[in-house]
Amino acid sequence: MAHGDLHVVTGAFGFSGRYIAARLLDAGMRVRTLTNSPRRQNPFGARVEVHPYHFDAPEELAASLRGAAVLYNTYWVRFDARGFSHAKAVENTLTLFRAAQLAGVERVVHVSITNPTEDSPLPYFRGKARLERALREAGLSYAILRPALLFGPEDILINNIAWTLRRLPVFGVFGDGNYRLQPIYVDDLAGLAVELGRHRDNLTVDAIGPETFTYRELVQVIARAIGVRRPVVAMPPGLAYLAGSLIGRWMGDVMITRDEIAGLMAGLLCTASQPLGETRLSTWAHEHSAALGRRYASELKRRRDRERSYGEL
Repeated sequence: MAHGDLHVVTGAFGFSGRYIAARLLDAGMRVRTLTNSPRRQNPFGARVEVHPYHFDAPEELAASLRGAAVLYNTYWVRFDARGFSHAKAVENTLTLFRAAQLAGVERVVHVSITNPTEDSPLPYFRGKARLERALREAGLSYAILRPALLFGPEDILINNIAWTLRRLPVFGVFGDGNYRLQPIYVDDLAGLAVELGRHRDNLTVDAIGPETFTYRELVQVIARAIGVRRPVVAMPPGLAYLAGSLIGRWMGDVMITRDEIAGLMAGLLCTASQPLGETRLSTWAHEHSAALGRRYASELKRRRDRERSYGEL
């Protein structure tokens, strides 16, 4: 990877893509982003070239990738809703991989998820597994990063746990709350992505942080960080989902889905791999306690408002 090479990052105005783009710019690389939100607030100014995805025009999509040393793919959706779905995200990503082949992209660094399988009953994990297979079969040099859960200033899950803790007298967990998670800091993931972009060997690695929590412990860590005391109570998963669904409706959002609860409780956000991230969520949460959970973070607003930054939505 030579100084000044062209690197293409999907979603550089979003969450993980923003941190990958920043790392590349700091390394002196030329950066281009593919995005559905070309008018979204741009933190990089003219330093990042902006191109629309053009999923409906594969030749134009390939043209936007031509000359790229590395494509960093973060494109995905959390859940099905009006205007977007897992099935469409899979279809679009397959189009992106074919365009990368056509354009002669040298390497693809693809962000997946821990424990994906094509026979999973959960569309998120099943779709991610399908894309991993497609990338392996594409004949491109690749690295696949499998994060369990990302945290950082623009994240949704950790922020909204804190938001709930600040506002409700109790916090309900799904079942006993003893299923585990291994969150990784978004900039640690970005560093791994850029590092793997420098290589040419094909790799699939779990991208997990240095701490493993049960879900109950995670809630308690966040509560301590923001300085609130709340009972953390076990709830039947269906009842806890209903509570989250009601909060989501109140906020005009989808706070949690049944599939996300199933993935959590099945332990799919935990692996036996060695941690690759260095930033401890417990430390980060204390350092950012003044802002954490002050504002509800809305997935649907981020999808529908294509101009404001994630931090405002």
